[in-house]
Parts: sequence; C-alpha cells; structure tokens
Amino acid sequence: MKAKQLRELYFGFFQNKEHALIHSASLIPMNDPSVLFTTAGMQPLVPYLLGQKHPAGKRLVNIQKCLRTVDVENIGDNSHHTFFQMLGNWSLGDYFKKEAITWSFEFLTQKKWLNIPLANLAITIYKGEGKVPQDTESADIWKKLGIAEKRIAFVGKDNFWSAGPTGPCGPSTEMFYWTGKEKAPATFDPEDKRWIEIWNDVFITYNRDEKGNLTPLTQKNVDTGMGFERALAVLNGKESAYETELFSEIIKKIEKLSGKKYRDTKREMRIIADHLRAAVFVLGDEKGIVPSNVDRGYVLRRLIRRAVRYGKLCGIQELFTSQIAEVVIKEYGDEYAELQQNQEKIISELEKEEEKFARTLEKGLREFTKMASLTDVISGEDAFLLFQSYGFPLEMTQELALEKGVTVDEAGFKEEFEKHQQLSRTATEGKFKGGLADTSPETTKLHTATHLLNEALRRIISKNIHQRGSNITAERLRFDFSFDRKLTKEEVQKVEDEVNRVIRSGFEVRREEMSSDEAKQIGAEMEFGVKYPVRVSVYFVGGYSKEFCGGPHVKNTKELGRFKIVKEESVAAGVRRIKAVVEEQ
Repeated sequence: MKAKQLRELYFGFFQNKEHALIHSASLIPMNDPSVLFTTAGMQPLVPYLLGQKHPAGKRLVNIQKCLRTVDVENIGDNSHHTFFQMLGNWSLGDYFKKEAITWSFEFLTQKKWLNIPLANLAITIYKGEGKVPQDTESADIWKKLGIAEKRIAFVGKDNFWSAGPTGPCGPSTEMFYWTGKEKAPATFDPEDKRWIEIWNDVFITYNRDEKGNLTPLTQKNVDTGMGFERALAVLNGKESAYETELFSEIIKKIEKLSGKKYRDTKREMRIIADHLRAAVFVLGDEKGIVPSNVDRGYVLRRLIRRAVRYGKLCGIQELFTSQIAEVVIKEYGDEYAELQQNQEKIISELEKEEEKFARTLEKGLREFTKMASLTDVISGEDAFLLFQSYGFPLEMTQELALEKGVTVDEAGFKEEFEKHQQLSRTATEGKFKGGLADTSPETTKLHTATHLLNEALRRIISKNIHQRGSNITAERLRFDFSFDRKLTKEEVQKVEDEVNRVIRSGFEVRREEMSSDEAKQIGAEMEFGVKYPVRVSVYFVGGYSKEFCGGPHVKNTKELGRFKIVKEESVAAGVRRIKAVVEEQ
C-alpha cells in the first residue's frame, strides 16, 4: 500500500461518516508552555475537547505533524522516530464508544478499506484504577464485533491517555496487529513484541488538574490516533518505516553520498534520515524556528549536529545536510506546501549550522578522546568546555561517553552553564545604560539614530523585528535585531533612505515619564528580555517612533547629519547586526 493511498482511504472513510477534513496545525503548540513541540494529534484541539466550538463542526479528521525527542537515543531501531505523522479522527461531544470502536473495526477489517484479517487483530482495554472504573463497555462492543475474549487484554496506565500532565484525558482501547511469521497465537499477550499497536481510540471524559485530580467533562469526546509511519510499515510487511517509501529516497541519497549500503550501516543511516527529516519540518514550520542554544532551537541544533556526526561515521566527507533536505522537500512538499515555500530558508539554515559544526567537530572529538582516556567521569567543567568551544550538546557528550564506557557529571555541567550565564549577565549590566560607551555629543547623536533605525526596520522590512541589543560609541552604532535572513542591498538602501528622510523632517525629540503599563498600552517599543521598572521614561521622535529609553538624545533630528549603513551581518541564529555612522551634511 502506498502512502498516498493510506492517507486518502482514511480521509475518505471518515468524510463518508460526516467528518470535516482539517489542516495539520503547526509543530509549535499554541497556548501550551508545558511542551516545546506538538507531540500528539489532540494537542491543537484541547480547547475544543474542553467545550469550545470548533468552526469545522463536531466531527473532524486530519493528519497532524508531531515531534517527540524524549526517545532520541532510541532512534535507529525499528519503531522510533522524532518527527512523525498522526492520522486522527475526533468527536467533540458527538458520537462516543459504540460508533468509534465500530468504525475502527470497519476501517481495519473490511475489504473496501484495509482488509486486515480478524485473526491478526488483538485489543487492549483500560482495567480501571481509583475513581476510573474498568472499561467493560468497550470490551462488550469488541466482542459483539467478533473479537474473541482471549484476544482482549485489560491493562493499566498505558491505556489511560493524555497529551500532558494536565488537561483532557481518559481511558483508551488500542488495536494491535500480528507481525510474526507464524500464525498468531489464540491468546493475546501484550508483552509479545510481535504484536504492534496500530491504532488507539481515546475516550476523553476527564480533565486533570495540577494536583492530579480528575474532574468529569461536560461533554464526552473521542480522540483517535493511527501512527502513519508505523501503519504503512505494518501494512506493507516491512521491518520498519525506514523500508517504506517515506524514507526510501532519503536513504538512497545517503547511500550515494557515503558510498556505503544501508544494510551495512542501518542504524547510522536511519539516524541521519530521521533527524534531517525532522529538522526540515521544524525549519519549514510557519513559526520560524532556527538553531540556537535554548528551547526549541536547541532541540533543532541537537538533531542537526547528531546527524552530522553520524554522517561522518558513515564516511560522508562533504557538507551534505542541504542535499538530504532537498530530497525531503521533494518527497513531502506536495502534502506540506510550507516546505516548498520555505525551501530557501531551510537550505540556508542547514548549511550555516553544518558549516559551523564541521569546523569544530574533529577537534572536539580529539579533545573528548583525550578526556575519556584520563578518567571514568567527564567533569562538568570539561563537558562545558566541549559545549562552549566545540559546540557539543551535552547529550552528544553523554552519547560519546557511553560508547567509551565512561560517564558525564551532568549536575556539574549545569552548574558551569549557570555560572557562565551569570558572568554574561554581570558583564552586560556593567555597560552604560542603553549600550552607550559615554554621553558625548557624538554618542548621543548615534543613540537617537539607533531609535530611527529600529523604527525604519520595522516599517520597511517587518513589523515583527525587535531590538536584541545595541552598542554605541562616538564613532559608530551597532544594532542587533531579530530577523532570520540577510537583508538585500535594496532593502539596506531603503532603510538608510528612510532614516535620512526622518532626519531631514526635523522631528522634535521629547521625553515623557509614565508607568511601564501605560508605555506598553501606547505601543512603546521595548528591548526583548529586559526587565523594566514600574516607572519608565519613553522617548518620542515626533510621531514617528516611541521607545522605552533612559536617554540621552538630541533635541531635533536635524542635528544628526547624514546617516550611513556600513555593514549588515549575522551574529547568531535569527539575529542580524547593522553597523552605521552619521556624517556631517
């Protein structure tokens, strides 16, 4: 069975049951700070499971992009993936157990759909715990449909499902497919690894609070999930999804680049294929994540760098991540248009990250080997050195240590990391307010010019641009701002022209003191990450710009002279820098 066929069969089946087809949500969850990425199909639908009306109705179907990194060390085996797709259908206060289970059975077993023999199916059901009773209703429904009692197993917490520690949750019934070469045993043993879970129907009936208390929901919901990669592998009799069309072209490209065969370097090639497929989807997401040392950016960086390391182990000598990305975009771009739309950014970010890491990888590996030869425990200080100087994420050092039979002092690493952050904060606080080197007339002019530059960037390039730092001397200004690509020559000229237009306009510069809440309400621009006091000063440049600022500034923009941008460059992932001067007219 082809991937497209499985997708269309699933959508068609549930659209025939009056389900509305909805698009996959972003990989970056909205209004859920408990997780970095969307890890399940139900996550984007939590408000609707709690009673909010969905614009598409009460019955929904889709395929959702998901990403989980909790099992990243297991990537390379037959069943784990970081990025995966989840087929799902939902009832938001509409149908419940009888319809959900009957339709699951129908889709799995009828000849028109997946045509799975009844002899190859088995079922798990929640056995009950505490205030939640055993789900005998689901068991009765399965029996009436023809599932033998010996093929039904009652299990514990694995069949009570939620998307996180709090929120909507409930008991589930899971469907398993026999993958063994011999005939399936009459009695189902959930511990037998030859039984593979292919579908899960969750009956969302509770809301769990932060203390773990369960409160019954006013509406009964159904949330189902069929892992697309796993289902396709099972239905095609493959050992894993890596042997299906979802990965075949990617792996062929890795074979060509490395000069080795998949059968001889299975684990390494699976890691490269999995991690770079995931990286492409994260980079291509509408929320615009790029590699960094924090949160989602750190996860992305870790995936890319782990793929690069395994590429070297496979014998790939050239820079290769962007070549793999092109294959991923070609294979998945028809279904996920955002990959084609963001292809330039995806390729650019992968090339930058790989080039950066490639420069230090070999030196870092030599340094690690030296460390590991001298001790059984890599100290926190040494692990931080590998992170700071060679770009090794802690998890990579831990993986290398495991291979060498040594351990890493993780607590010591975190202590060194926090110490470094504190030193960075202290160094920043020691500078003049606003990044000024002094308060001379020349520095003051450039300070005002920085405000104009900030506003011009927002008006000409993107309203989503925000200041990320500044440093101003009597000779030049340096301004860091949030943006994910290089400005074109035409854009740089437009920004420069805009600043000079404002200078020529002769706007008065005035200061007002107000509460920080008032300043926010009037839309005063503020620097990201800075904690402001209760009372603040806001500088207005005519009606053109308004910013939180401690000064000093010129009285009128005509005092500045001619503004000139001398350089625009990258300083970090997602952060650009402009250097500029002002000259006498």
